[in-house]
Amino acid sequence: MAFDKDAFLTSLDSMSVMELNELVKAIEEKFGVSAAAMAAPAAGGAAGGAAAVEEKTEFNVVLTGAGANKVGVIKAVREITGLGLKEAKDLVDGAPKNVKEAVSKADAEAAVKKLVEAGATAELK
Repeated sequence: MAFDKDAFLTSLDSMSVMELNELVKAIEEKFGVSAAAMAAPAAGGAAGGAAAVEEKTEFNVVLTGAGANKVGVIKAVREITGLGLKEAKDLVDGAPKNVKEAVSKADAEAAVKKLVEAGATAELK
């Protein structure tokens, strides 16, 4: 008897999420495999494997120096982070320090621009 892939896919369409979950568990037990372990290599293979270079999506904004206008830099840090006056002052005094961590490239560039305009030296990492 030949396997009918179309009939199998049609029957999957009619299954509830709970039934699909039970099916996955039964396949894992029957064949001694894990769907989670198989998903990562498949995704990597589809993207070109180890040769693929991932584009960085999260950036850190690092305050490297306060500059001459320390008060303006503290105001900029408060605006960017939402910190209180004392916390923002401590961050500026403790430079080099991360001002924002794991933010998008656009947000990080905007924060660096704001810090530089206030007179600080900052960089994107």
